[in-house]
Amino acid sequence: MAGNMKKSTFMTMTAVLAAGMLLAACSKSSEEGGKATVAPAKEGASAAPEKRGKIKMSLYDRGNTPPAEGTITNNRWTKWINENGPADVDFIPVPRFESKQKFNTLFASGEAPDVINEFETAYRDQLYSQKQLLPLGDLIKQYAPNYSKMLEKYPIMRQIGTKPDGKLYEIGRVIPSTVQVAVFIRTDWLKKLSLPIPQTPEDLLKVAKAFTEQDPDGNGKKDTYGYSLAYLGDEAIDAMHGNTMFIKDDKLVEDDARMKAAVSFKKRLFDEGVVDRDYLTDKNGEKAKKDFLSGKLGIYVADNANVDVLTALRSTNKEATIAPMLLPKTEFGQYTIRMLNPLQMTTVVYAGAKDPAAAVKTIDFMLAESTWKMLKFGTENVHWKNDELGCPRPINPDVRKAEIGYNTDLYMVSTTIDSKEICNVPVVDKNIPNAEEWYKIRNETRDMYENPAVPLYTLTHAEHMPTLPADLLKINNDWTQQSKDLIAKTVVSGGSFSVDQAMNDLKSLKQKIGQNQTVDWYAKWYEQNKKNAFLTKDIYQFLAKK
Repeated sequence: MAGNMKKSTFMTMTAVLAAGMLLAACSKSSEEGGKATVAPAKEGASAAPEKRGKIKMSLYDRGNTPPAEGTITNNRWTKWINENGPADVDFIPVPRFESKQKFNTLFASGEAPDVINEFETAYRDQLYSQKQLLPLGDLIKQYAPNYSKMLEKYPIMRQIGTKPDGKLYEIGRVIPSTVQVAVFIRTDWLKKLSLPIPQTPEDLLKVAKAFTEQDPDGNGKKDTYGYSLAYLGDEAIDAMHGNTMFIKDDKLVEDDARMKAAVSFKKRLFDEGVVDRDYLTDKNGEKAKKDFLSGKLGIYVADNANVDVLTALRSTNKEATIAPMLLPKTEFGQYTIRMLNPLQMTTVVYAGAKDPAAAVKTIDFMLAESTWKMLKFGTENVHWKNDELGCPRPINPDVRKAEIGYNTDLYMVSTTIDSKEICNVPVVDKNIPNAEEWYKIRNETRDMYENPAVPLYTLTHAEHMPTLPADLLKINNDWTQQSKDLIAKTVVSGGSFSVDQAMNDLKSLKQKIGQNQTVDWYAKWYEQNKKNAFLTKDIYQFLAKK
């Protein structure tokens, strides 16, 4: 999710778990003909049937709908929603990674959807600032009994969904799993070279150097390396040093010492020859991933890792073993990198909606337990049947993938936590290679990374950061890119460009671009909102209560 759910949850259990085993069996209403419960008409012979609404709702198009299923907006599940829901829904396709452009076009042409499903916080904030959103407090009370219960169970959701004018505009969900990015290390290499898992920056450098120079794979060639600075590998070093804004004496500040330490350590890794020399060309980290899976990289910063990581590694390195490791502790503390947002706002209603009641009723229908179970698991005895615990297990994973796997955004507003607690406990599918071993690695990773003693290095999750005004957003984007380029130049320039030179140039660049205005804006925002903002400490408090 920045602000979006750009990727699937960390430690994705798709290959480890029987699909859907995180959640419980469908309710009786969905078992008997797949009909989700809709609020009944008022009692009494004279009660007239409630008028059926008609709305437009946005739906991400990821380009993954099998041709046999139709299109993302016209398939068995969109038809099911229209047959069972409280309104006729015209689904509007929105390209997943070009959503803002599509929404802007729809607004400009007067075709904005009544219900807007969008992960990116900044875009929803933009719509709010443009007065394009409808306050939902009273509508939820009157027409959304399911979400009203959610707000009672998780009152923090009301706080997060409320905008600066004090009104509730956003509807969201609770996500069970939170870890997104973690560091993995080749423990078989450590054992061969008699080295422990790194605990300090010096340890990390020592291990990376050994992985590069001491032939850990035993093939007699110098063709391995210890660490990659590509993509998330670079961010991990920043996280290790807490290189971002942080709270000191109850004020939000920056510290050049943290940036200097991070830049210095990146440069040491490069100068010692323990990283891929061409890491700057690996923009999205795909080469680093390929190197790790092929047995050439010893320490890998992984995004949304699942059992496929272990399976792919074992396909060419049969004896390979891996384990999660925390980033080493520095003088600034010890931190983790990223986690998925456990409390995620996803849905808003257009201020110009012609039938707001129908819009809110439909949202409430979409997040109902009977609805999301149907959309997530499919039809009983066709896609799933209950196991010995009374939880749904897929009958044929291939059929499930083809007929259900493309529809996840239909329930993006839903908190998919089952009312039957036992069905929220992951169950390992022992037929999947390496599943049991990965399950242990996954749990070890979560224990390490969901620890408030080793918190996120950022002020809060990106989706809970305030949205900068347009002028400052441009300044911040310019600063981010140009400072990154300058730091990269420092890292790869050897003795011709020192860290001290870089720090002086970064200071000048910050003044030239005006980035100090952005820092001051964030500091003022924190001072005004620290009592109500959802910060990193609140994330861990929430996780502890779950």
